[in-house]
Amino acid sequence: MMTYKTIVIDYAPKAKKMAAAMEERINEMSLEGWELVTLTTTPSAKAILVFRAPNTPCEETVMAVGEAE
Repeated sequence: MMTYKTIVIDYAPKAKKMAAAMEERINEMSLEGWELVTLTTTPSAKAILVFRAPNTPCEETVMAVGEAE
């Protein structure tokens, strides 16, 4: 079972501010061992970041290993 965590970046209507806020949160989570899986922005100028818990296998990795055997 994989564990995920989502974080919402508050309203940031300017691209530079949004990018800086996302970069800051991604770096913070990375230091804690979380891996960014995907992100999206919303029409309301917010962003949703999805992280995967440390040391949880990724389905793609498992499938690739299975195919290699």
